[in-house]
Amino acid sequence: MHTHPAASMDAFIAGMPKCELHVHLEGTLEPELKFALAARNGIALPFATAGELRATYDFHDLPSFLAIYYDGMRVLRKEPDFYDLTWAYLAKAHSQNVRYSEMFFDPQAHTARGVSFDTVIRGIRRAQMDAENRLGIRSQLIMCFLRDWSAEFAMATLLESLPYKEWIIGVGLDSDEKNNPPLKFREVFQRAREEGYLLTMHCDVDQDDTTAHIRQCIEDIGVSRLDHGVNTLDDPTLIAMVAERKLGLTICPVSNAYVTGDSKARQIKRFLDLGIRATVNSDDPAYFGGYMTENLLCTQREADLTRDEVTQLMRNAFESTWLPRAAKDRFLAELETAAG
Repeated sequence: MHTHPAASMDAFIAGMPKCELHVHLEGTLEPELKFALAARNGIALPFATAGELRATYDFHDLPSFLAIYYDGMRVLRKEPDFYDLTWAYLAKAHSQNVRYSEMFFDPQAHTARGVSFDTVIRGIRRAQMDAENRLGIRSQLIMCFLRDWSAEFAMATLLESLPYKEWIIGVGLDSDEKNNPPLKFREVFQRAREEGYLLTMHCDVDQDDTTAHIRQCIEDIGVSRLDHGVNTLDDPTLIAMVAERKLGLTICPVSNAYVTGDSKARQIKRFLDLGIRATVNSDDPAYFGGYMTENLLCTQREADLTRDEVTQLMRNAFESTWLPRAAKDRFLAELETAAG
């Protein structure tokens, strides 16, 4: 009996060892967990059911998504809430054979509500350790600064993170990009580098001044990855810079389809053709309805990727991790075995 090619490709994608480099922990808060945490913390939600809440997830651009995203965080109050959030994501990722994840968190979105930095990171850390010990999924944490708030608040948050430095691999920059260029945070990222943090920044898709922002990330900030970064293709000099520096691009197709109306799967294929380290990730999967497997399936179908190209996306991801060489090589060997 012959297996249908599409079915065998889907099975290959589902079963392959995966690596995720662009996922916001707060963006993994599923409606069911949101309801459970609201009940536990005595918070009234303006919806009768999780399904009713999910029905409000109708985004057409970045600001409309962010409004609902930040409102959802109100239910995260105590250390067990952050534990449950992180555990739920890592268990889901593990079920899709994600072997390793570098996860963003937004401490300012919590400290601004009166939740302590310590509460946030201890809950997350405990879940990371339990998931590694019980499920075998490894993870590291990236602290994002909110770019639509002040550089002073970002610097204060950076200083607040220093006692927990061994729990945080790097720093990033997210939230509304409009009128919030990378250069606004140059001093914060310089200090982060001095403290030993690795650097990445969001360059959201099809934003104002997007190519100027990508250039700032590379030339002025000195990032080692670009989150999203699809608009690199708009400028041949940026393509050359990204290729020469071997920068990983953490692209999120299902999220792109929601926020820009286009998954950018064809652009991902173009990056592969150019030998650039494009990767596929889930971004805010509870809001966009797709974790790693769904994002890979979407990309493969829309760009008609071969099995080798899908494998290359995952090679790119493991190569772009902030792991020691020996750990990268172990994961890559596992990927090659799966790829046959």
